[in-house]
Amino acid sequence: MSFFTGALAPLQAGDAGGTFGSLLSLVFLAVVIAGAWKTFEKAGEPGWAAVIPLYNLWVMVRISDNAWWWFALLFVPFVQLVAVIKVSLDIAREFGQGILFGVGLWLIPVVFWPLLGFGDYRYRGGSTL
Repeated sequence: MSFFTGALAPLQAGDAGGTFGSLLSLVFLAVVIAGAWKTFEKAGEPGWAAVIPLYNLWVMVRISDNAWWWFALLFVPFVQLVAVIKVSLDIAREFGQGILFGVGLWLIPVVFWPLLGFGDYRYRGGSTL
């Protein structure tokens, strides 16, 4: 059995719980992407960057007004946790929000990315990259 076959097993087995969970995950993913898309646009970056793997991380580092090497730290095991938290906190700061909002971006992205993207928050930062 390949990885892809195993990943699709809940959808193929007719298991209602597995199908519901998969659909709910897709809805959450779409909500986070929509929020990130609008957030990127508010910061003067292309919104479509939210759906491009790795490039979306680069854009988040740019929006958070961090140096380029923070992007590299996102790929170092264990250090990446600190980097993700710092980038999230800094994105919140660049939009005039505090530490709790940054923690929300990190821990509850399905709520906080849409709040940031569709809310009345304004980007106040500039890019160091």
